[in-house]
Amino acid sequence: MEINYQNISQTQLKKWARLSDVKVRREEGIFLAEGVKVVQELIASTYQIKALLLMPEKTTHRENFKFHPSQNVPVYQLTRSQWQKIGQDREPEGIMAVVSIKQPPDTTAWLPQTPGNILILHEINNPRNLGAIMRSAHWFGFSGIIISTNSADYTNPKAVRASMGSLFHLTIIPEIDLSVVLSEIKKHFFLVGSDVREGLEPHPVIKKTALLLGNESHGLPPSLLKTAHEQWSIPGRSKVDSLSLTQAAAIMMYECTKK
Repeated sequence: MEINYQNISQTQLKKWARLSDVKVRREEGIFLAEGVKVVQELIASTYQIKALLLMPEKTTHRENFKFHPSQNVPVYQLTRSQWQKIGQDREPEGIMAVVSIKQPPDTTAWLPQTPGNILILHEINNPRNLGAIMRSAHWFGFSGIIISTNSADYTNPKAVRASMGSLFHLTIIPEIDLSVVLSEIKKHFFLVGSDVREGLEPHPVIKKTALLLGNESHGLPPSLLKTAHEQWSIPGRSKVDSLSLTQAAAIMMYECTKK
């Protein structure tokens, strides 16, 4: 089907360029999703697409891309210089979407009806780490992620790219005060806290699990760790100080999938 391209204005381009700022993303209620795989996952999800942006000379990256143009989704053709003002990739794949931010569900109402395991993240500051963890959570069948205050924003372009579109298939509840919500989580899930030094080896759990992971540098504060039903620590057999957060998260999530 032939695509009818819309004309892009400088006002639109400037607005989208400002979406690198989290305050602007929240004010506008939109964020950018760049890359063929990311946009494919977006289209397969329930997220609303506000606009699709294409760079025509990058058609080789889109050979297997499945998109049915609709009058409800305007499609814009961007030059390379225009793309560079809003894109993240050094060598872009030439496809990007403007996406509406979803209103997260009420945590208290969501928890009892969630069918699978969930992830709880405390002050994860690196957006690429956050994105990689979202990708692993999707792979291991986790239902959703609760993200604490003082964390990276999950709509950060680096987080979106690193997730490879997995964020569009997860329920994500950001900006949560974990000291308040953990007691409610424990009513519905077996709460596991992670620690670098002390704890049981990760192992299968009979109940639905809520896996609590801490900051890349400092881990979990004792005030949160002591609330867990159980504490896990991954044993190592070398002098390496620790695993990366994304490695540790993947190992623990894998154990949570075993029954």
